[in-house]
Amino acid sequence: EWWMTPQTVNAVQLPLQNAMNFPAAILEAPFFDPNADDAANYGSIGAVIGHEVSHGFDNLGSEFDAEGRLRNWWTKEDAAHFKTATDKLVKQYDAYEALPGLKLNVTQTLGENIADVAGLQAAYTAYHKSLGGKPAPVIDGLSGDERFFLAFAQAWRAKQRDAALRAQVIGDGHAPARWRALTVRNIDAWYDTFKVKDGAKLYLKPEDRVRIW
Repeated sequence: EWWMTPQTVNAVQLPLQNAMNFPAAILEAPFFDPNADDAANYGSIGAVIGHEVSHGFDNLGSEFDAEGRLRNWWTKEDAAHFKTATDKLVKQYDAYEALPGLKLNVTQTLGENIADVAGLQAAYTAYHKSLGGKPAPVIDGLSGDERFFLAFAQAWRAKQRDAALRAQVIGDGHAPARWRALTVRNIDAWYDTFKVKDGAKLYLKPEDRVRIW
């Protein structure tokens, strides 16, 4: 069963079916480009795929087993680890202000923020496994890791009026695009790639970075 039209630029994880839907419309730029190199596609559509897969392993996914039956399969250790990671993420997003006096709704967007972090990390790991131990080519003066993170950021480019931004913060389960792009703050490799040091605006101390699994 398809839960979206082919023209919808989106993706969804379906716990009851233990399945995912990726409509045709998301399989084009900026999320997927058959003419782009692997680094760019892993950074864009790869992160989206990782995002949806990770929903099967979050607090909601823990309630459904491999057959889609309502049965919690987490251990106490799993739950404790997940809470520690998500508490860090709550603190991180609580510092973001979309408009003067309007902070992001941390509780409302938590599940999607978790999936963004887990999905980006999974995509980065998958990209490096795809290299098979070989060095990534330098293209247009950019390393493979630079192209990976650049593609992720470009996938979340958006232009939004204040009224639309306010409505999204109030009623959407996803953080606005600008803050979804900041998921990179939790990925150690991003710091190494762009030489982001303590004192930079986007710097997070290693102990404050979130690693879901």
